[in-house]
Amino acid sequence: MFFNSIDFAVFLPIVFFLYWFVAKKDFTFQNILLLISSYFFYACWDWRFLFLLIFSTVLDYSTGIKIFEATTQNKKRFWLWLSISINLGFLGVFKYYNFFASSFADALSMVGVKADLGTLNVILPVGISFYTFHGLSYVLDLYKNRISPEKNFINYSVFVSFFPLLVAGPIERATHLLPQIIKKREFDYGKAVDGLRQILWGLFKKIVIADNCAEHANTIFNNSADYTGSTMVIGALFFTIQIYCDFSGYSDIALGTARLFGIDLLRNFAFPYFSRDIAEFWRRWHISLSSWFKDYLYIPLGGSKGGILMKIRNTFIIFLVSGFWHGANWTFIIWGLLNALYIMPSIIFSTNRIHLDIVAKGKYIPTGKELLSMIVTFGLTVFAWIFFRAENLNHAMSIVTKIFSTSLFKAPYFLRITFCYPTVILTIIFIIIEWFGREEQYAIAKIFHNKSKSLRWGFYYLIILAIVIFAGSNQQFIYFQF
Repeated sequence: MFFNSIDFAVFLPIVFFLYWFVAKKDFTFQNILLLISSYFFYACWDWRFLFLLIFSTVLDYSTGIKIFEATTQNKKRFWLWLSISINLGFLGVFKYYNFFASSFADALSMVGVKADLGTLNVILPVGISFYTFHGLSYVLDLYKNRISPEKNFINYSVFVSFFPLLVAGPIERATHLLPQIIKKREFDYGKAVDGLRQILWGLFKKIVIADNCAEHANTIFNNSADYTGSTMVIGALFFTIQIYCDFSGYSDIALGTARLFGIDLLRNFAFPYFSRDIAEFWRRWHISLSSWFKDYLYIPLGGSKGGILMKIRNTFIIFLVSGFWHGANWTFIIWGLLNALYIMPSIIFSTNRIHLDIVAKGKYIPTGKELLSMIVTFGLTVFAWIFFRAENLNHAMSIVTKIFSTSLFKAPYFLRITFCYPTVILTIIFIIIEWFGREEQYAIAKIFHNKSKSLRWGFYYLIILAIVIFAGSNQQFIYFQF
């Protein structure tokens, strides 16, 4: 079941009604309803993998209690590594086995040894990377004595499988989400309205911007041999907008949906394309994943406390692991490596925390220096996304070769096609709205807030009309594959 489907449009009001009008007097009943609804939501994709989700939940619930009750450090460590090993083992089998098998066979063939290691004909369970990281954060926090174990299995299960975040995040922490699950929740009209507003904006980003950009990006990338370097730049720009609107649109819908049930999820995006350097970009892009790696990998490795060589080593490890988390393909690893190289100057010269505020705060336009910094950062990001989108390294290098050839200076063929202009115009309008709403949690949170109700509602109806008229082909959310 997808957020942008008719099924979800029917599912959500039913769960909302039962949650607030049938189960409102008993938050335990509310949690049971959320759990059943979440399992139904997941089973609509493939019911067989529901058992994997339940097994992962039982595993971390049980090992969490064992970690807490362990009388020695060795026992605590045993239960922690049991959970980590099994969780990463399942992730490795479903997501990475074929990659390692084929890569190892290729390496052997380079030295004249032929090996047929075989591959697994399995599909990747949707959301496995996300709910695995939910569980791992829980047992790691228990091991570090940051939290106490949740003894109620229903409550813990809702933490892992709460349907708004189940398949593509944000990656939640037990310290943030569990306290909201284990207490009674009261209906808040203002919070619910704000949630609906964020859902509307997320749907616009996904259906109008991302899906239309996807059509053009797919046409260009899938037929890259037929296009010039300048056209490939246009394709990379289309994909850059697509992946942001697709994933941040999903996150907006997830956060808005959770708010309908009185629950606040972690923010996942903070206008990353308005960043002035790569360090700022990564504080604003997929925030829940970046902070997860910082807290559970970067800091345990030593973080920034050691010398400059340790900082460099830890930064490269983080970005390579982040690239590999996204998928079993060398293109993702190169994408991670590129971002590590981009951020290296700010790590070496300790300038990675100079841009903590939103750009041009309280102003309508940025300074010339800020604008130039944003353009350079955006350009570097677009280049890295080429590797993220390419089918393989050969495909990526063929595109990069074209971009750095004389064909870059030829007129882009694709912009001669008239049907791409509505997407370009809508994207420009979208960027303008995002710019003027960049100081809020999401772009339209306060738009026309101090104006008349008719103007505000007229704007919402325009968004709905745009969704109806300009809906692109129904594309699956990109991050479902991760």
